[in-house]
Amino acid sequence: MRQAAAALIVGLAVVEAVLVLPLRHSGSASAAEAAAPVLKATTRLPAWRAPGVPVRIAGFAPARERVRLRANGRIVAATTSLASGRYRLRYAAARPGQYRLTVTDGSRSRRVGTLVVRPVVLEAVGDITFGEQVGPALAEYGPRYPWTDVAATLRRADITTGNLETSVSTRGLAAVKEFTFRGTPDALPPLARYAGFDVLTLANNHAVDYGRDALLDTVRYVRAAGMQTIGAGANDRLARRPAIVEAGGLRVAFLGYSDVNPDGFVATPSEPGTAHADTAAIAADVHAALRRADVAVCFFHWGTELHPDPDSRQQTFAAACRDAGAKVVLGAHPHVLGPVARLGARGLVAWTLGNFVFPSGGETARSAILRVELDRAGVRGYRLLPVTIEGFRPVLSGAG
Repeated sequence: MRQAAAALIVGLAVVEAVLVLPLRHSGSASAAEAAAPVLKATTRLPAWRAPGVPVRIAGFAPARERVRLRANGRIVAATTSLASGRYRLRYAAARPGQYRLTVTDGSRSRRVGTLVVRPVVLEAVGDITFGEQVGPALAEYGPRYPWTDVAATLRRADITTGNLETSVSTRGLAAVKEFTFRGTPDALPPLARYAGFDVLTLANNHAVDYGRDALLDTVRYVRAAGMQTIGAGANDRLARRPAIVEAGGLRVAFLGYSDVNPDGFVATPSEPGTAHADTAAIAADVHAALRRADVAVCFFHWGTELHPDPDSRQQTFAAACRDAGAKVVLGAHPHVLGPVARLGARGLVAWTLGNFVFPSGGETARSAILRVELDRAGVRGYRLLPVTIEGFRPVLSGAG
């Protein structure tokens, strides 16, 4: 759900088959087409592409003619047209920018258009709950109330994700545990329509606070609001299923896991629950996701409350993600903001994103929006947008 934008790369270029407009070979062809050789591009360029994501250029030229594609005057791809006159080219820019694309067949050239290339902007936040004092405030001030200061920033991202640490249902009984969180379904639509969220992880120690049926309600309500869920489902296979979001032609797969699992919370082959963090399962899931996507993101519930630095278990899980090919690892549960570190050459790990819409005070009131720039090879760069949580409402501390 995104208002897309503009941007690009100068790099690899290869020939590849694509769908083109049909040529006329019968008497219906015009006399001008039959008598004069032509050079045309029939491709309409996309609004933008992420670096490394190809565009396909198609059209027709005189038969057996050498056709070249130029980006800002530089030849980046070439092929020979078929006997029918058709040609097909593929080009992927390696750097952000604007590229004027033209095709030539010697002395003639035809303009294809301007290709905009820029990174995909992913924004990620930590814990979101509708429990405790959040629910009554939503009832009094409306479901947009927590998001008024940050919604515009989150909406501008191409993809936005966070940790929904609450049950959303009107069914079920509270589990026997210290804290249980629940909200009503009308709290969810503003996350999608107003704050621009695309994917929510449910892999945490509050998703099943009101039972397994309430968890299934949560999954259903999140999806009905226009977002995808990860990390929980009707069985362990569905809990481990990725959500895939495409932006700028880049396909980004999200997976969610919890290493903080109260009794009865973990999904089984036949019962709903959350996805248990297991290194073998993580490796298999990331490999499978990357057969369908270009970049994989793993979102974990892990660590120790109020401890920002990672322990050995967190480091083991992050390494498993890296080794399987994931480029972004996100963490939640400690309720404080932790460090962000590089994970391999083109990856990163945010050990704990802290609170976001969550009752906070002291150190737990200091948080951030993590903004990550992605291309087909992984992470190009990142920054933290500082946030202060006032009560339970996130407020940007500086320019977003």
